[in-house]
Amino acid sequence: MHIGKCLDSIKACHVSSRQDIEVIVVLNRCTDATEAIARKHGATIVKEDSKNLSRIRNRGAALASGDIIVTIDADSYMSTNMLSEISNALETGRYIGGGARVLPERESLGIRTTMLLLNVTMFLTGLSGGLFWCLRRDFEAIGGFNEALLFSEDLDFAKRLKTYGRKRKLKFTMLKNVYIVTSCRKFDKFGDWFVLKLILFRGKEISRGLQGQDHSLANWLFYDFDR
Repeated sequence: MHIGKCLDSIKACHVSSRQDIEVIVVLNRCTDATEAIARKHGATIVKEDSKNLSRIRNRGAALASGDIIVTIDADSYMSTNMLSEISNALETGRYIGGGARVLPERESLGIRTTMLLLNVTMFLTGLSGGLFWCLRRDFEAIGGFNEALLFSEDLDFAKRLKTYGRKRKLKFTMLKNVYIVTSCRKFDKFGDWFVLKLILFRGKEISRGLQGQDHSLANWLFYDFDR
């Protein structure tokens, strides 16, 4: 179970930084031990059964009572300095928020190629994915994640947060000294070149999905992945 490693990493951050934190886990049609593991770690539990990643993320953020929101997927874990570095960045008053480096849990030629393309895209756009951090007031100001999107909601969120920050003369940044490690479970299931194959051979499906016209690709990649 990836959720256990994710929650363990958050606990390690808590011990390292000695900051007050609250952990909120959103259960999306879970049929495994996710809820039991989350409760064992002392997390607040909320259920959201919709096939909508943005709604799932927003549901968790809506319960947050702290001033800072950090989002991370359950199949990823963070470096032990993540929360302290986020806090330090926001305390400077220079940043609207941002992300962190994303590392795969294993490597292969296909995965390295995919990550290279992802990193080039992030560099050219100045955006990020995988983990986000910002003040709760700014998360609410931009309306959180866009629930009209079936996928790519993370890049959309980063783009809108960056635009909002620019208006306030604040930067969207990728923290240099932190990282998350994300699982390769989709590569394990679909093959290490599956992302590139999607781009090359299923462009029309991607386009229809981005426009909210076709749920099949989103269901296959995200909502029904483990079913």
